[in-house]
Amino acid sequence: MPDFRILAINPGSTSTKIAIFDNDKEVFKKTLNHKPEELNPFEELIDQFEFRKNIVEEALEENDIQLNSIDAIVSRGGLLRPVPSGVFMINQKMLADLKDPSIWGRAHASNIGAFIAKSIADELHIPCFVADPVTVDEMENIARISGVPGIVRQSLFHALNIRAIARKTAKKLYKTLNECNLVAAHMGGGVSVAAIKQGKVVDVNNALLGMGPFSPQRAGALPLSGVIDMCFSGKYTKADVEKILTKTSGLIGYLGTDNDIEIEKEVEEGNEKYRQILEAMAYQISKEIGAYATVLKGKVDAIFLTGGLAYDKFLTGWIRKRIAFIAPVYMFPGEGEMEALAEAGLRVLKGYENPKEY
Repeated sequence: MPDFRILAINPGSTSTKIAIFDNDKEVFKKTLNHKPEELNPFEELIDQFEFRKNIVEEALEENDIQLNSIDAIVSRGGLLRPVPSGVFMINQKMLADLKDPSIWGRAHASNIGAFIAKSIADELHIPCFVADPVTVDEMENIARISGVPGIVRQSLFHALNIRAIARKTAKKLYKTLNECNLVAAHMGGGVSVAAIKQGKVVDVNNALLGMGPFSPQRAGALPLSGVIDMCFSGKYTKADVEKILTKTSGLIGYLGTDNDIEIEKEVEEGNEKYRQILEAMAYQISKEIGAYATVLKGKVDAIFLTGGLAYDKFLTGWIRKRIAFIAPVYMFPGEGEMEALAEAGLRVLKGYENPKEY
């Protein structure tokens, strides 16, 4: 079987992560941090594309990685239109949609990745893809009904890591992913809890803004009377409210920090306030997992916990105590996004999966 070299690209708001994989072995990785004064001159997020591309190429050159040694490039997917799960070829229609903030009402740094990948790949005459973007949508129709006509529940979640870990969980069960019913909880800056039915995410909370547990920065589901009072108090603009609910709520709202290492240390030292708030988050995540088990009518092969917060022994311990009766619980701490991108590219290069046209 031939060896393949894959470049994975994962842009964030203030950094761009890159990694080189030879087949499934990581041989190089680097986080390229961007100072505010470097990004401030760009009026729109997408305008950062050339700047970030140049830095990526410089980092590879400085580390003696020849561009012509790369066989494919896979980028984290941005805010695309709703799509099924899988690997998508980067084409002009995708790039046009990633430039259009009206589709989701906001832009995201991950949108830049497809532009970097496409530009480098075209120069090298190699394929480029995105894999399982956050807009993967395989929800069943009944799950879309919100309770208010005109408001539809949307699928917006940590699809890349959840689907990658779902494959690993299926292997532990000696099954294919399409044979499994799983409940997933990705616990990072946001928390996604998903019901996976025979390989498809048929229901999931909106991990950015709407429903689900609170997280290190995000509010999750709230008593509506309080939200209405906040919106009509005259103190806040729409942008203010959105910032509060997505950036300054959750752990950081209650404790003034979202640093889980610091919070775990405070709990260990007996800080009652920190313990109560962290356990409340565990309580809400557990309730959500239980709710998604009902989506699968109780036929759950396994539950898995993943994301950066899965390293927290207190959080995961409290969750496991509440959910262990449902199904076996597997732990996969960390994000694993770079590995998941490389695995997606490798599946295509080896012919195990056909890339989709966007």
